[in-house]
Amino acid sequence: MIGTAHSSLLRWTAAIALASAVTSTSAFAGAKDESAAAWLAPKWFNEWHDGLANKGLNFGATYIADNIGNVSGGVKRGAIHFGRLDLSVDADLDKLVGWTGGRFYANAFVIYGQGLSRNYVMNLATISEIEALPDQRLYNAYFEQSFFDGRLNIRAGQQAADVEFFDSETDDLFINGTFGWPAIKASNLPAGGPAPPIAVPGIRIKAALTDKITIFGAVFNGDPSGPGDADPQLRDHHGLAFRVNDPPWVIGQVRFDYDIDIGGRPLAGNFTPGAWKHYGSFDSQRFTVQGQSIADPDGSGIPAKLRGNYGIFAVIEQVLYRPPEVKDNTTSASVPGVTAFGRIAYSPPDRNLIDLYLDGGVGFVGFVPGRPIDRFGVAAAYMRISNTARNLDIDTQTFTGVQSPVRSNETLIEMIYEAHIKPGWLIAPYFQYVFRPSGGIPNPNDPSGVARIGDAAVFGVTTTIRY
Repeated sequence: MIGTAHSSLLRWTAAIALASAVTSTSAFAGAKDESAAAWLAPKWFNEWHDGLANKGLNFGATYIADNIGNVSGGVKRGAIHFGRLDLSVDADLDKLVGWTGGRFYANAFVIYGQGLSRNYVMNLATISEIEALPDQRLYNAYFEQSFFDGRLNIRAGQQAADVEFFDSETDDLFINGTFGWPAIKASNLPAGGPAPPIAVPGIRIKAALTDKITIFGAVFNGDPSGPGDADPQLRDHHGLAFRVNDPPWVIGQVRFDYDIDIGGRPLAGNFTPGAWKHYGSFDSQRFTVQGQSIADPDGSGIPAKLRGNYGIFAVIEQVLYRPPEVKDNTTSASVPGVTAFGRIAYSPPDRNLIDLYLDGGVGFVGFVPGRPIDRFGVAAAYMRISNTARNLDIDTQTFTGVQSPVRSNETLIEMIYEAHIKPGWLIAPYFQYVFRPSGGIPNPNDPSGVARIGDAAVFGVTTTIRY
């Protein structure tokens, strides 16, 4: 009875959202596509929504459904369906109450289904960026204030870091979660850091120093869900923890925009170096507080606590080609042409599972006849398991006498085609191949402990409807 009621609630919520979703006129990330209001909602509802938006109150809804199958490798094979409904409100305080430069934004998720990475592949970089435990949770809820014609912007409240830090526009095309929030942060930071599906209280400052130089800085509560043994998403149930007393996580970056002249035509690019520091304590990847290996049966098995953590990173994005008739000279991944991105990050090996991360990819727009906004691309990511963690695996072999796997790295490739069916509706088939899930950990289905989890081949289709 409870399960039936819960399913009915989800269906009811989705229906209400799709009926009231005529709420956001923004396009898909990276695509010149209008919302689905014109064909999915009645005219009177569109007029009501537009009237509210003109007064400064804009409601939005996005429904994402993933159908994914693991056809080889991983811990088991099979296909699943899961999805997320994102409901939002965006308030322009200038239009609403005459507060110049003020804005309030909030959104909430309705998440259902089980994830492929957690249940079928057991890899570090989640196959789908929307994978999460089923829940109804608040995500963002922040106030934003702009000064000096928008050149200075301050945001305070519950928010995420993935949309502005260590990010490019081209990587938004891809489905794997690491291209949104890199696995080096998701694996190394407490509870994965401030990224879907858990946002945290924080303050972010963005300042355009010149037309070509923009700085970003933020301080977030350092643990989205607080200490405990349960899954972080359960410790911050419904996204209402609002933790503010944990050691902080500080991150900053500087974006340099530039143009490269190729054949007498400037092509835009940007380079963004940055760094972060966490002021909390982190588990040693190999040793106990007594200096013994965690794998030593005569030791406590409790990792030593190491004070603080840090990381450095850099992002580069470059337009490689624009058709002669295209006048847009930005790195926008929605404009016809070819763009590419690359990212690199490092964190110290003694307290982090991943110490080196690299990814990159290429996106193409407007290359399919008759489909000017369809996109396709290919990307790859590499996550190196830290030397300290690898040495712990060798210790485990020594103490157990079992030639269990020694982790090395997880590497993946993704290929995707994003087809815009109607305004506000896209379907994106994709393929991912994961080499050495979780770096090559023992397969839990092998009682001998010798075999690692097999490389996984994953096929999927993501459907998105956005108002």
